[in-house]
Amino acid sequence: MAALTGKRVLMVIASKEFRDEEYQKPRQILEAAGVKVTVASSSLKESVGMLGLKVKPDMLLKEASMSDFDAVIFVGGMGATEYWENPAAHTLAKSAYESGKPTSAICLAPMTLANAGLLKGKRATIWQDAASDFKSKGVVYTGKSVEKDGLLITGSGPQAAEEFGRALVEALSAGD
Repeated sequence: MAALTGKRVLMVIASKEFRDEEYQKPRQILEAAGVKVTVASSSLKESVGMLGLKVKPDMLLKEASMSDFDAVIFVGGMGATEYWENPAAHTLAKSAYESGKPTSAICLAPMTLANAGLLKGKRATIWQDAASDFKSKGVVYTGKSVEKDGLLITGSGPQAAEEFGRALVEALSAGD
């Protein structure tokens, strides 16, 4: 893996019920490559994942600025629906994408990117149960475990977490 020391990634987790593996695996892969990871959420209170992992966010989502980061990841899980219609999440995703930075989401979180208007006509994947809603947003749903369309990286769920993390490292490496 390329040395990505100096790169900074923002991981956005739900205030509750994020998916543990979709947070842990990409974070481990990114940190092993030298990336500094910052966690944002809608609350600074400790968030508990669907499998019991406890994470204390570093900052509030509404205070995050993509000028401070090289990529953004929206972590999935049942709680990810809290960002589907969240203006701060949409603004952050659009800012990342418009700044030419990897903009990613896994499991149910890609719907946040779709609702922000970033996936219309783009190839993407999402947790299978949400595929029909996803397609109704004009997304070219592929059903792959991980899909890349330019700087947009989407993953379908916990089984894709490791491949998703590697795709992010690749995208960050390509930016050098």
